[in-house]
Amino acid sequence: MPSEISRTFRGTVFWGLRRAPGDSVRGRIVEQAWRWPTVLALACTIPAFYLEMLHAQRSPLADAAYLAAALVVGVALLHTGWRSRRLAQHVRANPLDLLLVAGLLFAAALPPSTTSAAVLALRLGVSFISLMRMIWALQHLLTRGGLAYMLMAAAVVLVMCGAGYWWLEPTTPTLGEGMWLAFVTAATVGYGDYVPTTPASRIFSVFVVMLGFGVLSLVTAAIATRWIETEERIIEREILRDVHQQMNALRQEIVALRTELLLVREQVPFLVPKDTLD
Repeated sequence: MPSEISRTFRGTVFWGLRRAPGDSVRGRIVEQAWRWPTVLALACTIPAFYLEMLHAQRSPLADAAYLAAALVVGVALLHTGWRSRRLAQHVRANPLDLLLVAGLLFAAALPPSTTSAAVLALRLGVSFISLMRMIWALQHLLTRGGLAYMLMAAAVVLVMCGAGYWWLEPTTPTLGEGMWLAFVTAATVGYGDYVPTTPASRIFSVFVVMLGFGVLSLVTAAIATRWIETEERIIEREILRDVHQQMNALRQEIVALRTELLLVREQVPFLVPKDTLD
C-alpha cells in the first residue's frame, strides 16, 4: 500500500516531474516498466562523465552512454504520454525530462571536459539533473515493506561509490578503502584518514555527498513511514473492532425488537400489521 509520502509525489508536480495521470491504467503500467531502465541508463552516465574528464580525447563509450540515456529518457516520456492518451499534457508536465534529454545530447556532442571549463560545468549540471531524476524515480520504494529495498539500494550505492573512489583516488588502492572513503563522505563524517586529492575524485565527492543525502533521506523516510503505518494499522484495527461491536449490538437490538413485535402481534393482532415484520 502506498505511503502518504508516495501519494504526495504522485499527485503533484515535483522537481519538474509528474507521474502518468491516475485515471490512465495503461500509462501507469508503461511508466512502471520504464522506471528501472531509466535509472540504469542514467547511472551509466556517471562513469561517462569521468571518462570525458580524465582523457584529453573524446571517449566513444562516454558518448554512447550519454546518447543511450537520452534515448531511454525521451522514449520513456513519449511512450508514457502516448499510452496515457495525453501526450502533449504529459510532456508539458515533465520539463525536467526535456531539459535532461537536451543536456545529455549536448554532453555527447561537446568536446572533452578538459578543453573548457564551460563544457565541464555543463556536464556537471547534466550529472546533477540525472541524479535528481534517479532519486525521484526511486521514490516508489517508499511503501509498506519498502524498507528492505531501500537498504539494499543504499548498499548498492555504497559499493558503486567505493568502486568510483577506487578508480579515481590514488590514496585508496583497494575496494575496501574506497568504500570506507565513500561512507565517511556520504555520511559527512570526514575522519581525515582518507581524503580526495585529485580534481576528479573531488568532483566525485560532490556527487557522493548529494547521493548520500538522497539515499539517507529516503531510508530515513522509509523507516519513519514504517513506524507511522504501524500506528495507523493499530488504529484501523481498533476502529474496525468498534464498528463490528456496534453492528453486532444493532443486530441484537433488531432481533429483540422483532421478538417483541411478534409477542405483541400474538397478543393483539390488529395492532401490528404483517408488513411490519417482513
